[in-house]
Amino acid sequence: MSLIAQLMRHKSVEQLQSELGQRGEFRRVLGLWQLTAIGIGGIIGVGVFVLAGQQAAVNAGPAVALAFIIAGIASAAAALCYAEFAGLIPVTGSAYTYSYATLGELVAWLIGWDLLLEYALIVAVVAIGWSGYVQSALAGAGIVLPTWAQGAMGTGEGRVFNVVAALVTLGIAALLIFRTEWGARFNTLVVAIKVAAVVLVIGIGVFHIDPANWHPFIPERVIGADGVAHFGFQGIVTAAAVVFFAVFGYDTLTTAAEESKNPQRDLPRAVLLSLGISMAMYLAVSMVLTGIAHYPTLNTDAPVADAFKNLGLHWVAITISVSAVFGLISVLFAFMLGAARIWFALSRDGLLPNWFAKVHPTYGTPHRPTIVLGVFTALVAGFFPLGEVAKLVNIGVLSAFIVICASVILLRVRKPDLPRAFRTPLVPLVPLIGIGFSIWLLSELAAVTWLVFVVWVSLGLLIYFAYGIRHSKLAGR
Repeated sequence: MSLIAQLMRHKSVEQLQSELGQRGEFRRVLGLWQLTAIGIGGIIGVGVFVLAGQQAAVNAGPAVALAFIIAGIASAAAALCYAEFAGLIPVTGSAYTYSYATLGELVAWLIGWDLLLEYALIVAVVAIGWSGYVQSALAGAGIVLPTWAQGAMGTGEGRVFNVVAALVTLGIAALLIFRTEWGARFNTLVVAIKVAAVVLVIGIGVFHIDPANWHPFIPERVIGADGVAHFGFQGIVTAAAVVFFAVFGYDTLTTAAEESKNPQRDLPRAVLLSLGISMAMYLAVSMVLTGIAHYPTLNTDAPVADAFKNLGLHWVAITISVSAVFGLISVLFAFMLGAARIWFALSRDGLLPNWFAKVHPTYGTPHRPTIVLGVFTALVAGFFPLGEVAKLVNIGVLSAFIVICASVILLRVRKPDLPRAFRTPLVPLVPLIGIGFSIWLLSELAAVTWLVFVVWVSLGLLIYFAYGIRHSKLAGR
């Protein structure tokens, strides 16, 4: 077999579908609402509790709701493509597996390799942010950690390691090692608390809206002291680029395909439900938040809680802060679950050592990659500052969006008659919208992100040509 043929070899959709019924590594325990909760858990987080207010204050004004709509259209285009593949190929691995079936082994490996890093870094970023909330709450109760344990070096004098951030990632890893349904039930409870907090914000806030705060709805464009333009239509677009990273996360639920009770029916529904519910909450919170507070006052670390505090509703502010602490746990759960299952899929296909493709004999979970990820994310979250880690996320997810959207178009041309549980509407227009937005957002990423991406891809290529290409389950076929 020539080198090009090896790089392009792939499993057919029909082969993946036929193997699905023969696989028995995982236990099918997840229903529609548990899958949807994983998706909502991955989407709703800092976007609703922090970004909506901050972007209203610095870029979009009350029109931050329009920024969420723009970001939502872009994310929805990718979500519709994910939904088609989730129903067509309900196999663990998400974008990695989908691209393996359409674009070949090398592209699939690179997407899986990139998502492995991105998901792990997202876990670390959220863990660091979660640590800040928890330490603030503990300080309010008179409990202060030793200085060395409060954060990473460079975040304050005497600080060495963020103990709280490291412990929460290890705790989530432990939760994911035990029976999947236990973790899913806990996650569903946490998501319910988070959704209840959002409903509280909307339900209480709507009675304190002052329509004057919405005027002007789109503030006049200004040039800041740093020479950067804010507000106006360009400000809305800038805000959309920022909040876009708060409206994906539904892709994590597709990694649990083989743990779904009825994947071909439930996965597409869960993808669309999780994004739809999340977007409705984002839009409602954006309008309520800018209605109860004048937008320049929202540039704080906790804008939603602070807005209610300024109204004298301290009990609402406290409830929101507590809910935010619980809510971020579901983000950790969703992305670590996704990372572990992508690693499992890579190993099961022979591209990484098969030792990682063994499920726990009692709990039926991919415990080995989960343990390694737990330790890795604990070290990253413990030793690195939030800002440095945050710069590195998102590039792999956006690359996956491009691949998935392109793959839908390609598979419609190659195999238009395949039975699909869900069909992306308006192909190729919808996938092209997803591709266009993703390319635009990739162009907005910092140089350091691209540098790390190139280094990580280079390492991935080295591993593939040194190990994966020879050990692939498709080698010799």
